[in-house]
Amino acid sequence: MFILIIILLIIILAVLASCIRIVPQAQAFVVERLGTYQGTWGAGLKIKMPIIDRVAKKVTLKEQVVDFAPQPVITKDNVTMRIDTVVFFQITDPKLYTYGVENPLMAIENLTATTLRNIIGEMELDQTLTSRETINTKMRSSLDVATDPWGIKVNRVELKNIIPPTEIQNAMERQMKAERERREAVTRAEGEKKAAVLQAEGQKMSAILKAEAEKEAAILRAEAEKEKRIREAEGQAEAIVKVQQAKAEGIRMLKDAGADESVLRLKSLEAFEKAADGQATKIIIPSEIQGLAGLASSVKEIVKE
Repeated sequence: MFILIIILLIIILAVLASCIRIVPQAQAFVVERLGTYQGTWGAGLKIKMPIIDRVAKKVTLKEQVVDFAPQPVITKDNVTMRIDTVVFFQITDPKLYTYGVENPLMAIENLTATTLRNIIGEMELDQTLTSRETINTKMRSSLDVATDPWGIKVNRVELKNIIPPTEIQNAMERQMKAERERREAVTRAEGEKKAAVLQAEGQKMSAILKAEAEKEAAILRAEAEKEKRIREAEGQAEAIVKVQQAKAEGIRMLKDAGADESVLRLKSLEAFEKAADGQATKIIIPSEIQGLAGLASSVKEIVKE
């Protein structure tokens, strides 16, 4: 009896323990009572009725990412390509997600493929390759409306890869190679043009600097010549002044010494002697000097004595 009581207590404790549930953060539990939807539990400690209540589904409320395999699509100009998509979605209503569709992920994948074919079928190949953002926006809008009855919100849709046929890939590669070569040629030509411009500007600047240097040299030479002439003129003027000053000083000294008429006539003879040493072929002798010949002979006799 004691053992039966212990077993009974263990069973009761186990049942009670099974009635206590902890819902983690960012999750929701859909609870059924006798097979009928009873409620949705949010995060925290929850207690359910034993036996008659059960957790029908555990739903994560975090954003989920699904990468679907490449889907074959045909463009408006009849080019078959393969496109794989990535869908970012979030469950907003656990009840609708549980009871709205049997297999939500498969439903989203099929809906994505159908929507993608409809959108790409209205676009040509070139437009498809250059309109990823437009396709993403249209896909997200269409999927969000279609999955709303399932309690799912589509946040983003991204075209992961667009794989055209092999021959088109080869043509695109050749086109891209030609475009790269064209850009390289343009860049090279622009570089050569810039180099030529820089060289011409350098030559121009060199010529300008050379002309300016020659101009400065000519100005300096002219200024030097001018300075030389000024100095020579100043020297000559100073020499003349010195000579005149010496002559004036000599006259003043003669005057101070009380020179008589004979001395003055002797000075005149000295001046006449200097004049006779010149290049002139004719000399006009003043009458005052003619009377000095005898005076010169007398002076000569005096010197001898």
